[in-house]
Parts: sequence; structure tokens; C-alpha cells
Amino acid sequence: MNGRREFLRRALAGGAAVAGTTACPSAHARGNAEIPPEAIGLLFDSTLCIGCKACVAACKAANDLPLDYNSPVDALWDMPLDTTARTYNVIKAWQSGTGTQRNQQIDGYAFMKSSCLHCIDPSCVSACPVSAMTKDPATGIVQYDADACIGCRYCVAACPFGIPKYDYDSPTGKIGKCELCRHLLPEGKYAACAEVCPTGATLFGKVSALKAEAHRRLALQEGAPTIWPRGNLDTADQPAWEGPAPRYVQHVYGEKEVGGTQMLKLAAVPFEQLGHKPLPERSFSSQSETLQHTLYGGLVLPLAVLGVMSWVARRNVKHDDETDARGAQDAHAGEKRHD
Repeated sequence: MNGRREFLRRALAGGAAVAGTTACPSAHARGNAEIPPEAIGLLFDSTLCIGCKACVAACKAANDLPLDYNSPVDALWDMPLDTTARTYNVIKAWQSGTGTQRNQQIDGYAFMKSSCLHCIDPSCVSACPVSAMTKDPATGIVQYDADACIGCRYCVAACPFGIPKYDYDSPTGKIGKCELCRHLLPEGKYAACAEVCPTGATLFGKVSALKAEAHRRLALQEGAPTIWPRGNLDTADQPAWEGPAPRYVQHVYGEKEVGGTQMLKLAAVPFEQLGHKPLPERSFSSQSETLQHTLYGGLVLPLAVLGVMSWVARRNVKHDDETDARGAQDAHAGEKRHD
């Protein structure tokens, strides 16, 4: 018993010494991450989308993805209702009332592309404990390494857009998401969804150029003739076409949401109705990492735990001392009775 008390006393003394000598630097909240200067991405213009789903099929072919039967219809067609680990890109339809007026809020309909937005400050990268999710420092593409993944699904929970999906049918478990066809870039190609889009509703290019194009469109007068580029905005590899400008919602979705994204979106219908909830401008990654640094910076959290353990240890030592004292008294009393 004396050995146990001595051990606890030494442990408490050591903990007090650490607590006394450790300086706790003030934790500073970090801001949103900066976008790489040469970052690439997509501009999706809902007003130009005709719902043909050519981009869905092209994505499947470019990424060698299997059929995905996740619709209530019998398994006759590849008709996914949402992105999955086997479907990286889908087009969703929105309808109001009779749904007869294109790009109108009343009795209207519109289309919205759902795929990875490639956040500038991605929560999935911040949440991944093994760096299976990383952000390319040059292109800004949020990419996934299946060999490093441990299947924890933290990225699934962390994404504010609900994009990374876990493949429950995989024997090893893995995540599926759009990686902007990064495997095609060394071949001089680009994202398949933008390459096949017949109207230019999905446009590929540097984010800086895409952002400038988005603001050019927002400045157009409704009905004014304008030029609509297609394919790769940087190289103009496909012929553009001329058509009237729609009436846009004056907002570039993805420009500021959660620190900004490399996929920007335009629409004639409020984004909330198209499935995009309002999000803060500060990234979730900066908030969570600031909290982590506050708790662990200068051993704040470990020392707090040590304090609790010290209190419990002191209470136990005191209890042992009282028990030993009572035992000694009882033994002394017994000796007197024997005498």
C-alpha cells in the first residue's frame, strides 16, 4: 500500500511540474484557405442545361464506372437518383406547379448538376485522418486515394454538400466522388462532362476565367444576344453559339460558400429551390481546426485531463491514507485487548 501511495504522489508531482513549466500559447483562428493560382474547375449554368444527361453517361465512361440501379424502377436502366460511390455526376430536375415554363419560378422547371464542388478549403480533406483525401496544390482538385483509405467515412459526414459516398458493396470499402477526370489531364483532355455538353451548360477552365465568365453573364440584360462558349473556356476547343441571355438570380453559387469552391453555378431559379441551402462564407475546416488547435495548443486539453486525473488520484490517496489509519487504530486496539 505504501508503494502505491508513493507512486501516486510521484505522478502528481510530475504532472504538477509539467503543468507549471508548459506555456500555453494563445490559439489564433485561421482564415479560409487560399485558392491555387492555376486552379481548374467547372462553371455550370442551369439556364443552359436541357437535361439530356450526356454528362452523366460521359462521366461513367471516362471513369469506368459500373451500372448503378438505385431507382425504384426495375433494374433495366442505369438511372441513379443521386450521386453514389458508382455515380459521380447526376442531373436533377426541379419543378413548380404545372412545370411548363423553363427557368421560371411559377409553373416552371429547371435542372441542376450534382457532383463534387472541389472546395477551396475542403472539409473532407481536413476530416480525413490518413490523408486519403487530399487537395492538389497546383490544380486544386480534391482527390481520393483508395489505397490509403481506412473506410472511416469521416469525409462523408464532414462534406456540407453530401458528395463523398461510401461503397457498401465493396469488399474493402471505398469512397466514390468526382475527381474532375484528373487522370485525363496528362493526355491533354479535360473533364468529360464539360467535353460532351452540347449547350455549354457545363464549362471547364481555370477558376479565375470561369469566375470572370460568370460575372459577365450576370451583367447581361435579359434577352440580349450573347455568345455561349462550350467545352474548355481556356482553349476554346469547341465552337461557341449565339443566343439570348436569360434573367439570372444575381448570385454565383460557390464563389463564397464555405470559403469558395472550384465549381461555380448560375441559375434563374433561387438556389435554395434547386437543392442548395445557404452556407456561411467561412469554411467549416477553418472552424474545426481552430477549435482543435485551441484545445490541443500548449497541451490545454491534455493538461485539463491531467487535472481531472490528479483530483481523482488525490482523492484515492486520501482514501487509502484514511483506510490505513483506521487499520492501524484497529490493530492497536486489538493488541490492547490481547494484553
